[in-house]
Amino acid sequence: MSEKVDLQVDLEQDESTTWNQVRVEADREEDWQHNLTIWQALKIYKTAVFWSVVASFCIVQEAYDTLLLGSLFALPAFKQHFGYNAGGKAGYQISAAWQAGLGQGANIGSLMGVFLGAFLVDRFGYKYSILGNLIVLAPIIALVTFAPNLGALLAGEILSGIPWGVFSTLAEAYASEICPQSLRGYLTIFVNLCWVLGHFIGAGVLRAANDITGKWSYRMPFAVQWVWIPLLVPLMAFAPESPYWFVRKGKLSKAERTVRRIAPAADQDRVHEIVSSMVRTNQFEKDVTAGTTFADCFRGVNRRRTEISCVVWTTQILCGLQFANYSTYFFQQAGLPTVYSFDMTIGLYAAAFVGTCLSWVLLNYFGRRKIWLSGLSCLVVGQILIGVLSVVADKGHTGARWAQAGLMIGWLFTYDMTVGPLAYAIVGETSSTRLRNKTVGLARASYNVFSICFGVLMPYALNPTKWNWAGKTGFFWAGIGSLCLVWAYFRLPELKDRSFLEADIMFTRGVPARKFRTYVIEANADKHVREVLDK
Repeated sequence: MSEKVDLQVDLEQDESTTWNQVRVEADREEDWQHNLTIWQALKIYKTAVFWSVVASFCIVQEAYDTLLLGSLFALPAFKQHFGYNAGGKAGYQISAAWQAGLGQGANIGSLMGVFLGAFLVDRFGYKYSILGNLIVLAPIIALVTFAPNLGALLAGEILSGIPWGVFSTLAEAYASEICPQSLRGYLTIFVNLCWVLGHFIGAGVLRAANDITGKWSYRMPFAVQWVWIPLLVPLMAFAPESPYWFVRKGKLSKAERTVRRIAPAADQDRVHEIVSSMVRTNQFEKDVTAGTTFADCFRGVNRRRTEISCVVWTTQILCGLQFANYSTYFFQQAGLPTVYSFDMTIGLYAAAFVGTCLSWVLLNYFGRRKIWLSGLSCLVVGQILIGVLSVVADKGHTGARWAQAGLMIGWLFTYDMTVGPLAYAIVGETSSTRLRNKTVGLARASYNVFSICFGVLMPYALNPTKWNWAGKTGFFWAGIGSLCLVWAYFRLPELKDRSFLEADIMFTRGVPARKFRTYVIEANADKHVREVLDK
């Protein structure tokens, strides 16, 4: 392989730079990043933090809607307008089939959106892909708000899911690419905080909707989604593009200008070194795996990275998250009054918000692997306890119903302190920079596939006219969560405080997952890997 690459690093400098110069500059950048404290990074990269937060807020809409329909099934006016009278204590109900279809309509659209997002970002970049989908979403919200029947509502949910699928992949990848190594975990986790915030806002809006009579009790929650578009569109119009995207396109002078913008406190030499580090990482990944298609995610060293990304994100569903998405309906079917069911849901997501904030503290002291294994173990035990309390409640113990509700809050608090936010950090750090959009897209697609499958299952499990499992569903999720725990122990690596290049080298060398934390990478390791590959 050639030891030189032609680089237009700066229009005012020489037309080409030797590869050795790039390596020296990149080494200085790597050392600087490893020694950069969180507070220093916040001072230098404060603009990058702001734009990462703005892009992540696009996720709030999808999170809001995810909670919305699962909770609207418990809203009397919604059930009376769209449902049927099941008679007896059940009263008006939406059939389990329609609950399953409506609940997963957005996920079906999102599944299409994640692949669309990968195509759009390759062609147009992050900024214009996110901006365009925000604009497209506005008329779709009108369809779900004024849907006259369940069919129109389902169509609107599927169409809404397409831009949400784009947001769910691009916001994560954008955050990981414009921020420094020391802030990457915190800002990818902020994406999860936006999910929690969307759920929390949704719970509050639905609690207010419970006091409204008539059609606007369920139309108003849908209409609230319009609020985000006039706020986010003007902001995203001025957002910077990812410098990594410019490097991949060979537009290095634009990459430098973007770095100056997102890190205004960095001096000129430092900006040059930051771009050199990106060039070095990009070139190494090109040498190891030249392709950038979805198929390349399953070839060579990228197969392992894709597996980790997909399983980690899917574990969010497999440990029982769908249970929490139907929290209001679950509380109601467990025997709590409708008003108290909505109140408990607000408490549920308030606890989730606090849990996600605490995850930032854990992230500073512990590795991703340790937090993941400990958190997932607690979630499995929590699901078993929910199942046990359901059995007790069936024998007439009223206190067990409130204990189930309290345990559900504790479960989601633990989830959003460990598995929930850590998935975003792990996926953002595991994927290679050249295949990030596609790897994140595949991971999110696997999440959506399992979300659809188990989302169809949940209404049947909870609906009193069907299986009526209620809290005993916890036994089901505990079994699947245990399998995820075994996988994580053997396959999940530790990438805390590792740069993208260091991750590339360890994956290329096939370092076992349990040795990532202590593995020592020698100087010029990328050159040594190239020499081995050449032979």
